[in-house]
Amino acid sequence: IKLMAGMGFNIFRFSICWSRIFPTGEENEPNQAGLKFYDDVINEMKKYDMEPLITICHDELPMNLVLKYNGWASRKVIDAYVKYAKTLFEHFGDRCRYWLTFNEINAVRGFGPTGVRKADGQARYQAAHNMFVASAKTVKLGHKLIPGGSFGAMFAMSELYPATCKPEDMFHHLQERRENWYFIDVMGRGYYPSYAEELWQRHGFEKITIDPDDKEILKTGQLDYIAFSYYRSNITKKGDGWFNVGGSANPYLDKTPWGWPVDPLGLRYCMNEIYDRIQKPIFIVENGIGAIDQADENGYVEDDYRIEYFQQHLSAMADAINIDHVPCLGYTMWAPIDLVSLSTGEMKKRYGFVYVDMDDEGHGSLTRTPKKSYQWIKHVIETNGAALE
Repeated sequence: IKLMAGMGFNIFRFSICWSRIFPTGEENEPNQAGLKFYDDVINEMKKYDMEPLITICHDELPMNLVLKYNGWASRKVIDAYVKYAKTLFEHFGDRCRYWLTFNEINAVRGFGPTGVRKADGQARYQAAHNMFVASAKTVKLGHKLIPGGSFGAMFAMSELYPATCKPEDMFHHLQERRENWYFIDVMGRGYYPSYAEELWQRHGFEKITIDPDDKEILKTGQLDYIAFSYYRSNITKKGDGWFNVGGSANPYLDKTPWGWPVDPLGLRYCMNEIYDRIQKPIFIVENGIGAIDQADENGYVEDDYRIEYFQQHLSAMADAINIDHVPCLGYTMWAPIDLVSLSTGEMKKRYGFVYVDMDDEGHGSLTRTPKKSYQWIKHVIETNGAALE
């Protein structure tokens, strides 16, 4: 946290682990040691005037809820989640204004952890519905318990382009983009879109179970803002499979060592696309480049490639704000310090402004050393972005 403050951060996003607060998800009282852990984190941040941005559920839930109820397949988990969120709001709400109900919730359609075992398409979308209801109930509760609080959810939003102007490719692009819009539309607008049934049918089922009161809950528990992660863009064409994460190759873009296309203009495009559709403020909560860093004997890294990546993406964000007038609440990168990459499970794929001395096998001193990009981003923040020009 001190290293983050050294760069001038005035906000820091972190996630609370549900099972630290309610180990089984069904306790009547929260685990005080878990609450104290996050008290210490938040109080340390406050020493440096850093605003918390808290993700309530980041791809996990207590194992007991998986084994006993089959995870989000059961509405029992809705009640457990709302109880958990209520505890967080009551305990931390006097110090925390910005909240995310779920991390990359749209990932449940492909690989996201719903806790549903052997989930087919219908089971995943039923689980998603139960998560929608849990989020809406939590937003309503948050407004009641934290006056002035702001509540969003986070979506994985790589930009997507049609591979060609062939009508079939254009229509396939429309359908595949709706795979993401489905989640944002329900949570941001408060109702199921007109294309929902067609989307369900493409996934092999006719409908999901929606309780009589759910429509009103979704309507009155809409998100205050739309948060998203952005790392790259993809292209798609007729014949590509659904949930085409890698997409087809884009000949116009350079790639990272892991094959991810680098597309800063795509970030501006995505910001405009979301705001045009939902008309609510947005928050970029993940953006960054996984790269191979070569540290010297002192752990210092000359990461000019990372500086170039952020210079381009932050400039694109500034253009969306200043030229296109997209309201943007803030920006947090992934990740300010090196960590084990989710997508490949390795330390070699480094994201941070701070180098951590550890290899893929877990060997190393864990010494943390600011990279060249650390001083660069510090200067960008000090000048409120003027250094980008």
